[in-house]
Amino acid sequence: MMLSQNCHQIVCGLYKVLAATFRYAVRDEINVLQAVQPVLNHSEAVLAVLIPIKKSAQWWEMPQDERRAIFEEESHHTANGLEYLPGVARRLLHCRDIEEPFDFLTWFEFAPEHTKGFDELLLRMRASVP
Repeated sequence: MMLSQNCHQIVCGLYKVLAATFRYAVRDEINVLQAVQPVLNHSEAVLAVLIPIKKSAQWWEMPQDERRAIFEEESHHTANGLEYLPGVARRLLHCRDIEEPFDFLTWFEFAPEHTKGFDELLLRMRASVP
């Protein structure tokens, strides 16, 4: 099977950013995530979804603390994601600094029995985007 050029770029970009550090999480959130979220690529997680995200110029003009506040005070992405752990593991990968076609890649992994949870989480996250 051949990947489209766009898919190929996304996959190549994913490999570049897998080692990226957390940027929008604070220490307490990182500790909770590490205690609850399984290591990615665990054997039960046979389903994966990769969602590319492109933000506006207005988003990038805001200071990082304002962008983080939107995640926590308006969209609640971290809190929402925690509700679905450990069944639906997720990682936000930052691509903007390496000049990939998207600013973020959101990677989800889950076992088939957690498909409904993934669908619910995705709906909640999409509904909360300001």
